[in-house]
Amino acid sequence: MNVIYEPRGRAKEYAPLACNLYMGCTHGCSYCYAPGCMHKTSQAWHDRAVPRKDVLSLFEKDVKVLSGDARRVLFCFLSDPYQPLERTERLTHQGIRIAHKHNVKIDILTKGDAALIESDLPLMKLADVHLGITLGFIDDASRREWEPYASPVEDRLAILRKAHDAGIYTWVSMEPVIKPDEALEVIRQAHPVVDFWKVGKLNHNKVVEATVDWRKFREDVEALLTSFGAKYYIKEDLKKA
Repeated sequence: MNVIYEPRGRAKEYAPLACNLYMGCTHGCSYCYAPGCMHKTSQAWHDRAVPRKDVLSLFEKDVKVLSGDARRVLFCFLSDPYQPLERTERLTHQGIRIAHKHNVKIDILTKGDAALIESDLPLMKLADVHLGITLGFIDDASRREWEPYASPVEDRLAILRKAHDAGIYTWVSMEPVIKPDEALEVIRQAHPVVDFWKVGKLNHNKVVEATVDWRKFREDVEALLTSFGAKYYIKEDLKKA
């Protein structure tokens, strides 16, 4: 295929298929793995985002081949589908429309602009999009430290509520976990409006990783999710930690 691909490694635990609509991401998350994957410096990756060349026409060629395939396509691993550039380019919006036209289902993973996401909720409902929000902090000061230009915590909680109220399937990617107590509080506050949880850990930061008792966190998070009757998936890295 041209731009849709099968993720490998840790990414495969999130989606059987994926497509990156943009290159670069201006959210500036300090834990971001994308610069390393793309052999870029963090500054080069986060300073500027651009649409991939001809991505929508190539995407449509791929979804025509996949028409009726039960596998969902994730927007996006390497760049946020609702980062600021989406306001003008609307690649995510158009991509959902194209996929819906050809009977291919889309998953979204974002910590982007709540107003942009909200504007697409009717389309997501029509196209049976599964809306995923990355959320591991409950204190916005913590969020600003690690995800300086991503959306505030309250915006993410609000969009989960609005999507849930609109009848859209919602899920939360709780990865990376940096402050376990905050991650547990996210679950306490958001569980009524979240259909599914995917929980991982922090990777690629040995100093911070060493400060967390990952076995205790795994036990605590499973006990809490179970107490709420929540559906969830614990990623392999956390299972093995």
